Amino acid sequence: MTAQEHTGRGIGPEYLLAGRYRLRSKIGGGGMGAVWLARDTLLSRDVAVKQVTTTAGLDNETAQEVRARTMREGRNAAKLSHPHSVGMYDVAIEAGEPWLVMEYFPSRSLAQALNLTDALPPLEVAQIGAQIAAALTEAHTAGIVHRDIKPGNILIADRGKSLGIVKISDFGIARAKTDGSDGQDEVITGTPAYFAPEVARGDDPSEASDVFSLGSTLYTVIEGQPPFGVDSDPIVLLHRVAKAEIYRPTKAGPLTDVLLHLLEPDPARRPTMAQARDSLAAVATGNGSIEHLMDAPVYSSEGKVPAWAHRTTQLPDPHRRNRLVGSTVTGLPAVQQNTPLGNVPSPMDVFTWPPRLPYDNSREISTRDKVLAWAPLAMTGMVAIIILAVVIVIVLVLSI
Repeated sequence: MTAQEHTGRGIGPEYLLAGRYRLRSKIGGGGMGAVWLARDTLLSRDVAVKQVTTTAGLDNETAQEVRARTMREGRNAAKLSHPHSVGMYDVAIEAGEPWLVMEYFPSRSLAQALNLTDALPPLEVAQIGAQIAAALTEAHTAGIVHRDIKPGNILIADRGKSLGIVKISDFGIARAKTDGSDGQDEVITGTPAYFAPEVARGDDPSEASDVFSLGSTLYTVIEGQPPFGVDSDPIVLLHRVAKAEIYRPTKAGPLTDVLLHLLEPDPARRPTMAQARDSLAAVATGNGSIEHLMDAPVYSSEGKVPAWAHRTTQLPDPHRRNRLVGSTVTGLPAVQQNTPLGNVPSPMDVFTWPPRLPYDNSREISTRDKVLAWAPLAMTGMVAIIILAVVIVIVLVLSI
């Protein structure tokens, strides 16, 4: 019996999955399946259960790949036990289909937070970045490349004792070195707005490309848009990424140099994830170490968990289109290998190089600005003429 047939017979609230996990309600979903809040009846705790898209109707090869991908996600996530990574507990088999049983982490994503506020302050972003980089450092040490770091996969606890704690989630397309190569150099999977240039050009994702994606994610939550801008056409965006042409950050303040280092076009000159962690922690703590941030909530400059992280701060209509490009796409064609990189800096200019930027006319004075600039002078002249006329009239009257 397939999972789809089971669904018709009652998979939903109160369904007992694998004889152990009592489903309660759906708490999320997407192209890869649905996420349920469930109760582990054996250990008496709440868990999140990921129901992978059913394989019913798929040919055997495709169905096997879906199951293998799910098992791979479970294996990879289970290797991690970091306080800033969502924990993986179990893989439950129901009607031959794998379901992932994970830590229940009541939260909202950074993508949702950006629907509440235009951007986040550099201090808060530095804390988030350092903690996520710490979790990804452990993943890289275990030989796991995440491959889909983006605002939607970074979660912030929005209630309870964990309020303000940040965690990385969704290792759905992550791969361990022991998994081998995809074997599909001509197609790529991930979220184009946060790709590293070499990935857009068909190279296998690596630890260095994870560093770039983290930089793109942090850039986005500071600047309000990804470093390559926004485009509804993923192919157009992919070509822009492949050229490594970014918009220079304008709101990053003390994080500017760190971001530009993470967004270095040449993967060989990017920092490791551990170096990124330490650089971000230094900004977040005033030259302190990552130990000061571990397992701690994000704080604003006022010393409080920021309002955007609280559940009581209502999110906009969920049907409203997210203003950020953030969907994971499978099977995109890689950009031709002869696509030139952008303005690649010399090693001596790692922290100060200006990326090749799209034309920016923000500093030019428009015709309207010029008119407005002359307006005060014109008004002063008119007043002077009126005063002079009044004086002449008074003189003429007195002379009579």
